[in-house]
Amino acid sequence: MKNLVVILAVLFSVNACGQDKRHTTSNVRNLSKYQTAYFASGCFWCVEAVFESVEGVIEAESGYAGGEMKNPTYALVSAGKTKHAEAVKVYYDSSVVSFETLVDVFFNSHDPSTLNQQGPDRGTQYRSIAFYSTEAEKKVIIDKVNYLLENKVYSKVTTEVIPFRAFYRAEDYHQNYEKRYPNDSYVRAVSIPRLNAFKRKMPEVLKK
Repeated sequence: MKNLVVILAVLFSVNACGQDKRHTTSNVRNLSKYQTAYFASGCFWCVEAVFESVEGVIEAESGYAGGEMKNPTYALVSAGKTKHAEAVKVYYDSSVVSFETLVDVFFNSHDPSTLNQQGPDRGTQYRSIAFYSTEAEKKVIIDKVNYLLENKVYSKVTTEVIPFRAFYRAEDYHQNYEKRYPNDSYVRAVSIPRLNAFKRKMPEVLKK
């Protein structure tokens, strides 16, 4: 379903992005002073919107991670030819929000029990992955998975817990997609309901 929406969106958005300099890579602000975390949990339009609603998250970028190909394109990732998943890079202020809270956001904003699927989107590019950059981050993720299983929140968790290797920023037309195209049919049917469901689960972490 999403692939069809994207094909139509690309036809419109490529021209729009060429004129809208706010969405070009060259104008991305300096975020080097912030910490980063990486997650994959289905459509990156949805995941980006979820994390950007969280207090202490400065920016979330859509991209690709978890595979082997360097500089993949959306066409190749969506065709399942790269082993990458749609992912987000989260820039956050650790004095405001912790990595532990981001992991809670991750698990509370998708279904980690479904293998290679979130909502209407199916394929390995939509699989659930929590990336870690340190052993401390790995422990946080593993502890959360164990909590979910021990408390029978889920009978199984398919989330991959793997070391972070590389993140490739997605094409400009994917960035801030939900904000830029609130009337897009996929956004209205899938992204916004998913965001609202998350907000009901964790209202305490939302931006004021």
